[in-house]
Amino acid sequence: MVYQSFLIKYAEIGTKGKNRYLFEDALIHQIKNALKRVDGSFVASKESGRIYVQAISEYDYDEVIEALQRVFGIAWICPMLQIQDKDFENLKKTLVSYVDEVYPDKNFTFKVESRRADKQYPVHSEQMNRDLGEVILKAFPETKVNVHKPDVLLRVEVRKVVNLYSLMIPGPGGMPVGTNGKAMLLLSGGIDSPVAGYMIAKRGVKIDAVYFHAPPYTSERAKQKVVDLAKQVARYSGPIPLHVVNFTDIQLYIYDKCPHEELTILMRRYMMRIAQEIAEKNGGLALITGESIGQVASQTVQSLASTNEVCFMPVFRPLIGFDKQEIVDISQKIGTFETSIQPYEDCCTIFVAKHPVIKPNLERIRKSEEHLEEKIQEMVQTAIETAEMIWCDEG
Repeated sequence: MVYQSFLIKYAEIGTKGKNRYLFEDALIHQIKNALKRVDGSFVASKESGRIYVQAISEYDYDEVIEALQRVFGIAWICPMLQIQDKDFENLKKTLVSYVDEVYPDKNFTFKVESRRADKQYPVHSEQMNRDLGEVILKAFPETKVNVHKPDVLLRVEVRKVVNLYSLMIPGPGGMPVGTNGKAMLLLSGGIDSPVAGYMIAKRGVKIDAVYFHAPPYTSERAKQKVVDLAKQVARYSGPIPLHVVNFTDIQLYIYDKCPHEELTILMRRYMMRIAQEIAEKNGGLALITGESIGQVASQTVQSLASTNEVCFMPVFRPLIGFDKQEIVDISQKIGTFETSIQPYEDCCTIFVAKHPVIKPNLERIRKSEEHLEEKIQEMVQTAIETAEMIWCDEG
């Protein structure tokens, strides 16, 4: 079966009341962007609470489905026939041809579910269900009707044309990217932060990212690993501007002036300060991290409270209650896991203390930061001003 049309179903968008059209328009925009990367020409449009994608040239079916399955806001992708000739006898013939081609094995149970949106159509929904079901039973005696749990649910929608479909391919769900503001992701080369970015993008948030690079202690390959991760997340979130901050001088200064067991906490505090300043300059409204309670020393409740203190922006931590395996499962699903486990260490790993404090005292942390007052603000501003911006589009 060569499908020329797809019905796109959404879920949460349907709850948006009078603002729904804004979310529908955003979803159509994201669908168009996704299909630009697919060979072929397509038209995305909406009509009476329905979003359609129509192919106007040859295309690769699997490639289109894969592209649409990365568009947040789509609940279901339904390949369908759009029948221009609404004559009921023609509809019967088309339905039989559809079933014959789509289901080579006819040993299945089915149900016909009709919807007559065009109230001028002469055949009512219940009558359509009975008559179309009878046609299928006569054409394919192996089939059986099951109105409660059918193997195949054949949907018929009578509108300006007749929509006929039965396949429902799951989409990623969520909300269209760009409908809920913009936030800055602290992106490392690990497993967690790319997953955090994916999860917040799924809620409709546009993503920027910042990566803290520490040459020569971290290699160019470590930097490229993060660029690759940003590109992989961008397959779902859309293009990500990645701000690469040279953090070496700040780390060495902290290492020289402060207790080593506090090194990780102090570094995280300055990372948060820098990230939110870059976010603010670029229209970001929040920070995103991949932190999970208790996973490492810098992610105890006490440590998180210590790093949070320097933030005036909200900090989104979508993985906060996840265990490691749950995070790994999502990273494998979205395709970032294999890149994340490449053996190129980031700056946090290189400068970690042998015995980091796990329950930092906030007063002591503030006291330690006083040792940095001579140069730290100048170093922070230099790091921000010299940050490299890399445009990370879908890889």
